[in-house]
Amino acid sequence: MVSCLCCSVATFYFIVHSGRSTPLQALQLLGWWPIGLPEIGKSFLLTTLLFMGPLFEMGIAEGRWRNWVRGKTLVQTLRSWTGWRNYVAGPITEEITFRSIIIVINLMAKMSPGRIVFLTPLYFGIAHINHFYETKLAQPDTPLLPVLVRSLFQFTYTTIFGWYATFLYLRTGSLLAVMLVHSLCNYCGLPRLWGRVETSIPIESTLIRAAKFDEDENIFGRVDEATGIGWSVAYYILLFAGVGLFYYQFWPLTESSKALVSFSSKMH
Repeated sequence: MVSCLCCSVATFYFIVHSGRSTPLQALQLLGWWPIGLPEIGKSFLLTTLLFMGPLFEMGIAEGRWRNWVRGKTLVQTLRSWTGWRNYVAGPITEEITFRSIIIVINLMAKMSPGRIVFLTPLYFGIAHINHFYETKLAQPDTPLLPVLVRSLFQFTYTTIFGWYATFLYLRTGSLLAVMLVHSLCNYCGLPRLWGRVETSIPIESTLIRAAKFDEDENIFGRVDEATGIGWSVAYYILLFAGVGLFYYQFWPLTESSKALVSFSSKMH
């Protein structure tokens, strides 16, 4: 975090002195000011729509809602180094680096909004390829192909998330909004796209957990109880309904007077 802060200060200095901007304008470009509480709320709501299915499975089918309401899940998660890394340190440092700093440099270089959205997240995706080396180092006997496939898969979904986070950042001008969205996405993982809802397994597949989080699955406990078919039907209805709502609210919920750039209805 210290290195991120130093980079932010250096970028702030560069914007003010080389970009001929006022300190307040520099803070706005970096996403630090104004905080934008409405933008934070709308961005979080939009992302929640996308994860309606997974949140239903975790909260209702697995019964985690009680711990959510009591704040127990938050406390338990932040007590572990893994939880702190995945939901606090990771989102903060990565969004400062790959959104706040990199995007503002490209804005000053007069890059088009569409190119910023689709090209700058490649840095974010490439930064996660190091897990290939880490896996081979920790598990030298693991065949090369599965590790390579997992690394490419990780590069793909981190890049896709980067597209979304970059779009949110440009549309809302709020760094805190993309940090919170990043934490939520880390918590939810990738949605279940097949299979029956069961309370005995977490929403993320074993592959996703191993590739991204390596979390202790006992943080929330496990219940070996199968659910009725109705739970699975409800899950998939909510999953696809959420995707539909996300699609229709994608532009309205990201509309903001604090936007860093102006998009047309379709990006070029």
